[in-house]
Amino acid sequence: MTAEKELVPSGVLPPASPLVLVVSGPSGSGKSTLVQRILELPGTMASTSCTTRPRRATEASGKCYDFVTEAQFDEMVRNGDFLEYARVFGKHAYGTPKKWLDESRKTGLDLVLEIDVQGALQVKKKLPESVAIFILPPSREELERRLRSRGTDSEEEITRRLAKARDEISAFRAYDYCVVNEDVALAGREAIAIVTALRCTIARRQARVETLLASFGGKD
Repeated sequence: MTAEKELVPSGVLPPASPLVLVVSGPSGSGKSTLVQRILELPGTMASTSCTTRPRRATEASGKCYDFVTEAQFDEMVRNGDFLEYARVFGKHAYGTPKKWLDESRKTGLDLVLEIDVQGALQVKKKLPESVAIFILPPSREELERRLRSRGTDSEEEITRRLAKARDEISAFRAYDYCVVNEDVALAGREAIAIVTALRCTIARRQARVETLLASFGGKD
């Protein structure tokens, strides 16, 4: 048996499905910015979450969220339409429809999910092959500064978000990678590097390797 045969056992590795990338992080960590950097890579697609929270004046339905009523959300839950769903702060519900996973598999595009820790744990349980990336702020103080600089949250809301951040960070062991977003340019490069490395695994390049070997003729 040749070395190549040992490294790439023909017929053993299944065809690779598109990546499912789960990105989480506390509010104010900058995860949305880094998700946009990942989505700049060719061959990626975003999911759009459903939510029951009120639509802000600056938001268009279908762009960041699909805004639905509580009754519509509950019906989707009953129908098993969600890949993951949860209630945030005990108030509004958020969920990722399964249709995005179906679309990813149909088109061959890597799917990027920007969801909270509750949702990430659900996805990891249902799709163990998914890859979870956690976005960390450089410090608690910087996270608080970012939350306050937005000027959109009350003091009570900021306190609640900071408490939730601690709980979220405590779940770090469920994630595969961690990016510290102190410098957004560096953090963006790290996030892209993670996706690039995942795309270069033997499992995802097997077909190309075997096609190249076949072009040399003869047997392995």
